[in-house]
Amino acid sequence: MNCFARALKEAGRHWGRLGLAFACSLLAAALWSVNIGAIFPIIEATVQGESLQGWNQNRIARAEKEIQRLQIQLASLETQAGVQPNEASPPVAADLLRGQLRAEQYAQASYARLQPYLERLLPSKPFQTVLLIVLLVLVSTILKQGLSMADTMLVASVSQSISRNIRQRIFDKALVLDRGGFNQIGTSGFATYISQITDTLAVGVANFYGGALNEPLRVIACLTGAMLISWRLTLLSLIFAPFSALSIVWLNRQVRNISRRFLDRSLGYHQVMIEVFGSLQTVQAFTMEDYERERFRAATGELRRSSMRAAYYNSLAGPLTEICGIAMVCTALAAASYLIIYQQTSIFGITIASRPLTVSSIMVFFGLMLGAADPLRKLSGVVTCINSGMAAANMLYPLLDVQPQIVDPPEPKPMAAPHRLLEFRNVHFTYDGVCWVLRDINLTIPFGERLAVLGPNGGGKSTLINLMCRFFDPQVGEVTMDGISLKDVSLKEHRGRVALVTQQTELFDQTILHNIRYGSWTATDDAVIQAAKRARAHDFISGFADGYHTRVGPNGQRLSGGQRQRIALARAILRDAEILILDEATSQIDVDSETLIHDALIDYGQGRTMIIVSHRPSVLALATRVVQLEDGQFKELAWTPAKAA
Repeated sequence: MNCFARALKEAGRHWGRLGLAFACSLLAAALWSVNIGAIFPIIEATVQGESLQGWNQNRIARAEKEIQRLQIQLASLETQAGVQPNEASPPVAADLLRGQLRAEQYAQASYARLQPYLERLLPSKPFQTVLLIVLLVLVSTILKQGLSMADTMLVASVSQSISRNIRQRIFDKALVLDRGGFNQIGTSGFATYISQITDTLAVGVANFYGGALNEPLRVIACLTGAMLISWRLTLLSLIFAPFSALSIVWLNRQVRNISRRFLDRSLGYHQVMIEVFGSLQTVQAFTMEDYERERFRAATGELRRSSMRAAYYNSLAGPLTEICGIAMVCTALAAASYLIIYQQTSIFGITIASRPLTVSSIMVFFGLMLGAADPLRKLSGVVTCINSGMAAANMLYPLLDVQPQIVDPPEPKPMAAPHRLLEFRNVHFTYDGVCWVLRDINLTIPFGERLAVLGPNGGGKSTLINLMCRFFDPQVGEVTMDGISLKDVSLKEHRGRVALVTQQTELFDQTILHNIRYGSWTATDDAVIQAAKRARAHDFISGFADGYHTRVGPNGQRLSGGQRQRIALARAILRDAEILILDEATSQIDVDSETLIHDALIDYGQGRTMIIVSHRPSVLALATRVVQLEDGQFKELAWTPAKAA
């Protein structure tokens, strides 16, 4: 509930729209009750065949006669009480008469105050009166629907603003989260959080500020009208309300738990789906379609079971609230029928009405009870959506509260440009807290050096690069630049000094121009073309019909592996960084292209540091120094570029 309260508090920032929505909802509820109350004058004018002015004048006359009768009876009882002071019944009967007398006097005064308005505002003929009231009801209904629509749109705009804000914050969280934190949630997890779970929260917020206010206001408006007719009869009609309230509380708990499990299952099947679609070539190459099909079937089966449990409890909410509404109407019907048939004002000795009820007033009372039962029925669906929103909020806000482990220091230290020395000091690193991937690494890389890093898979090469880029921080030791720990340097400044080209080339589903310019977003088109030429990519780019404006497809799937790597290399060259890191960056390039890139790197590598992870002799020939990483430790190898060439 606390997390959902945070969402509601965020929505409260749009207090102007919410206040206007509440006003629209309040007016719509009032018109809902007034439309039902309009039945009363229509019935009176139709059944009695007289105008409302005459009908009200007759009520005044009847009330005056009843007042006179009650005054006479009361005087007689008071006289009797004076003769027989020890008898208890006359005083009790006198008190009852005084109550009836006060009720009649109040009614007579109300009728008298109403009479001038009826004579001034309404027609004097019965049928014209009915037509006018019907017209007013039609106009009122149109106005009510307009207000309801305005209320819905205002609340929807607020909920969508909240949804957009939370989506943006989740996206921002994914951008700043460290690699370890991101991997715990995964791409599929973030996709589900941004789409389905955020949508569920938006629906919950909309129902809270919409249905949870709108429907109760309609109930309150109808019950208020019913209380004006007979507040005791209204209270009697609500005798089953506590049972309904307890049932809804129990259902709330069940639905909230089910909603949480449902959203958890959604995360599961999203993960399977995104993993398989992202590795579809591997799935097909190893004929694992049946296995993945069954895995997806199992995940959706779990989702189906959770959905059925949710549907079961949701289906209970409607009948329980509807039974309560019908019980309310039936209680009112039975009690009112007894009062009308036997012309009584009490049931089992309990006073229900101060004065006898008329058929017209009872019919209006029934209409108001039915008017209250309809929003009660709809309220069950509103409560279900709010419970789902609570479950979504309990998943979203803990994610938004996660703090990245890799953050900027409070006061970043300035760095010389270019740097002079990159150094690893007694570095130990582990991903899981159990197995050390790097152990006691001491390594110095002077500016301008071209360092080659060799080693078997799993030896720690990629981890070393991740620490250089500060995607992770070591658990023991530190990585420094000119003696300053990378933890004390601005992330943006440090990473701005690094250009990274990996074996798994990542390209956006945009144009080639866009992907190369990603290395330096302010670069001109000419600078992009020059970078492509230095990466030996210009020739094949020019061969496309759209040239640099050719879209590469999702992750560059419309290009060959070698073409993707050359575009990634052009992007790194355009960055013009102090440190160029090549992590198996030429593994998918043909021999001829590799020779061309070799020459380009010799030229580009002047005046910058190069870190090369590769096993290809032509690339290693660029190195001025070679180290080997194995089992988390490294040793330096004897190496001369001239000999390698």
